[in-house]
Amino acid sequence: MLAVDTSSFIAYLQGENGKDVQAIDLALKEQYLSLPPIVLTELLSDYSLNPDFQSLILEVPALEVIYGYFERAGRLRAQVRSKGHKAKLADILIAQSCIDHQVPLISRDRDFLTIRKCSSLQVFT
Repeated sequence: MLAVDTSSFIAYLQGENGKDVQAIDLALKEQYLSLPPIVLTELLSDYSLNPDFQSLILEVPALEVIYGYFERAGRLRAQVRSKGHKAKLADILIAQSCIDHQVPLISRDRDFLTIRKCSSLQVFT
């Protein structure tokens, strides 16, 4: 199972190139791609989203929120910030979903590399 971040999924939908896009394409074909709940929310927040893309997004299973998720995310954010790094709340919530499910995250967003240094997050960049 792999999870995908908004940045890489948008690149995939826009037909861009990259290792992340190739990984998404393969994971979709093999049916082992998942979406952290925050990514699902971010993607569906685009009011101009093509209906075909919306259908594709809704076919990808979302990771479940596990009891204590918000507490663990809060501690993770505190850990990242204690090291002097910025920690966007959405990124922390995405990372915590992946950590909880022990699922690597596909992302173009370099901020996840900082989170990886402070946690067990696995990042495919």
